[in-house]
Order: sequence, then C-alpha cells, then structure tokens
Amino acid sequence: MKAAIYPGKGRPIVIEALADPQPGPEELLIRVHRCGICGTDLSMTKGGVFDFPPGSQFGHEYAGEILEVGRNVTTFRPGGRIAVLPSIACGVCEACRSHGNNVLCHAGSGSAMVGFAELAKVPAGVATALPAVLSMADGALIEPLAVSLYGTELARIRPGDRVLVLGGGTVALYAIYWARRLGAGRIVAMSRSARRKALALAMGANAFVSYGQDEVQEAKEALGGSPQIVLECVGAEGMLSKAVLHAAQFGRIVSLGFCTSPDPVIPAIAAYKCASIQFAVGYSMKEFLYIADQMDKGHCDPKAIITRSIPLIDLPAEIERLRGANGETKVHVLLGG
Repeated sequence: MKAAIYPGKGRPIVIEALADPQPGPEELLIRVHRCGICGTDLSMTKGGVFDFPPGSQFGHEYAGEILEVGRNVTTFRPGGRIAVLPSIACGVCEACRSHGNNVLCHAGSGSAMVGFAELAKVPAGVATALPAVLSMADGALIEPLAVSLYGTELARIRPGDRVLVLGGGTVALYAIYWARRLGAGRIVAMSRSARRKALALAMGANAFVSYGQDEVQEAKEALGGSPQIVLECVGAEGMLSKAVLHAAQFGRIVSLGFCTSPDPVIPAIAAYKCASIQFAVGYSMKEFLYIADQMDKGHCDPKAIITRSIPLIDLPAEIERLRGANGETKVHVLLGG
C-alpha cells in the first residue's frame, strides 16, 4: 500500500510503499476513502517540539470501508463503513475511567493516526459505524466535529447565552455549529479576515466582526452585551488575553486553540471579571457516536467547509502550500473507493 510518512526534523512528507497491514484478533482492516488535513498535521511536521516521531504515519480525520475483521470481532462486518477515533486508550487508567477521553490516556497501546494511507488496521473499539445517510465525506468530518463538540460542551452553554467565537478555521466554524445546536442566543464570529464570514454565518453565527481597535465594542453591540461564553479557537499568542478582554463578568472561556507557545494572561484583569478559563483537548467515543447519529439532523451541512480534494500523491506539496497564504478551509485527501 501507499502511505504518507513524516521523516522527522521538519523534512518534507514522503509517500512510501509499505507492506499491507494485517488485522489482529481485535482489529479491523479498512480501505481508507478520505482523510482530512488538519492544522495539527501542519504544526507537528515542521520540526518543532510537538512533532510526530520520525518515520511516523499520520492522518487522524478519516473514514473507510471494512475489508477484514479480526477473529474476535463480532460488532462489525466486511463492507461496513466506519469513522475512526484516532487515539487508542487503555480503558482502565484514571483519565479513561473518569472522562473517557482517549487523548488524555497515557497508558494506551498506541495511535490510530494512520489515515493518510490506502489501508489501515484499527482496533474495533475505536470504530464508529456510519449510518446509511452519511457519506464518507461526512465520516471524515466526525473527528473535527468531535473536537468542537467536546470543547463546546465544557462551556456549559445555557439557553440564550451570548457566545463569542474567536477564529475562522475548522474548529471555530464547528464551535459555532455546536453553540447554535446547544441553545446559544446570539453568536458572533471574530477573525482577522472576513474570508470565512459566509461560512461562519452558515454555521449559525448571527454576525461577524474583524479584529481591530473597536472590536470589543463591535462584538458587544452585535451580541447585545458582553459574551458570557468565549470560545478561543485560534491557538496563537495573545488570544487568551483577547478572550479575557471580551468576556463578561463571570464569563466562561474555553481554549480550543491548543497554542504551543507561551500565551500570557494578566490574572488581575480576569480576576476583576471573575472569569473562568477551561482548557480542552480531545473527545470521547460519546461524541463520535452522537455525531454519527445526529449529523444529518443539524441546521446546516457540515460538509460546507470542504474546499478542495486531492489524491494522496499530492499530499506533500499540499501541506507545504497550506503553510503559506491560501484560501482553503478543509482539504480532503481521497484514497480509494
């Protein structure tokens, strides 16, 4: 099979021919159909502290068709279509027992981040069956939808809450989508560029505001008051302090941006607002199952964010292109089927 490999130390991605994987007793072998390119794929292949290990396969937003099932698997059959939760957990540690968040498990047996490949073997326990009404494109969006759902749930949105979403990328757009479905009142999207304004409004935002000198007042006017919830979905330096600046008294801030650099906040400013800040990463199988069941029942089509599809052979060049200025929101790699 062909698969994308990260050589390490910021060197370019390569496409290699690897032996076809063989499923173990508790595993599935799937033909990958689609895998989305995530900002994580860009940031963890650039030679930084948070890089994937050298020689790694990667790709974590994927869906495919089952080709073989391990001898102990009874819940899936060949021909079934699945999305994959790409983190493998032990199921018995404190993180697993208390939160069910596979990403937080440090005792797991490995990773299922192998979506940029023609074939993949995955534990049956991280597979989510796709209903007949969902396409493979839908299935490859379940993982990013789960990131935003998990974080938005942590915000404890109450009916009618004013919500400000910082950012215009996939996590931000899906945070808007879930905030609307979870009962938010008015929602304002805020980003540097208005390029994704139409998408933000389609996902459920009432208004769009660009960063600038008057952004606090503009957001407040668009919301009808300061935001009770701020969802930080950028992950760049300065965004936490921006979230604090916007938050109402006793406001709740959830950081989904996963910034990997120091991002200072002046505690006194947050203290005078009695603001709370929640950091989030990952998701649980609960989110995957809910999305697979409910994805076609929302107020808009989550696939609207897909702007481009490419073959696997073009992935190395596409990753380099996405590191620079571009007009994409979500790029999918097409692998088979």
